[in-house]
Amino acid sequence: MTQNTDSKNQLRKSLIQQRAEQPEALRQKLSTAILERLRETPAWTTAREILTYMPIRGEVDVSPLLDELWLHGIRVLLPRCRPQEPGLMDIACATCMEDLRPGLYGIPEPAPENCAALLDVNPDLILIPGVGFDRQGFRLGFGAGFYDRFLSAKQAPNAVLIGLAYGFQVQQNLPHDTWDVPVHAIITENETIWI
Repeated sequence: MTQNTDSKNQLRKSLIQQRAEQPEALRQKLSTAILERLRETPAWTTAREILTYMPIRGEVDVSPLLDELWLHGIRVLLPRCRPQEPGLMDIACATCMEDLRPGLYGIPEPAPENCAALLDVNPDLILIPGVGFDRQGFRLGFGAGFYDRFLSAKQAPNAVLIGLAYGFQVQQNLPHDTWDVPVHAIITENETIWI
């Protein structure tokens, strides 16, 4: 293991532990504040197609946005992990909560029988979870590389990339690799950081 990998793993473990120790009521309060900030961005107000995620392990809870998006006719895209291909994900369109089923890691995903994988996606906005972010826009994930592979493949070249995080998850600098794609903005409960 390189020093870069060691430092990433140590930081990942620390941030995951901090996030897990947040009381649920606080997590919901902070998530609500983050979503309010998101709704104030031009990227949110003009988007017609949004790739988002279903929260796990204490991530910022974006699930309240889904019904709002569907109600306003916004196309909602969600990732689906490929069971036989670690680190790779497909993108599918979901039209309601009933389209979702627990996937490979127990994360709600668009059910393959109802929601075919899309070969060509071009969302206006991608909401990205993370274990940590730095002020240059680089992201630290769980380490499986799903988002790293998706973003580096430039499958959504015109999308605004917004990382959602609690304030303590934002670091001054994170170790990163040459293929890492920085987000355009990070939104926490206290600030919106445009990179």
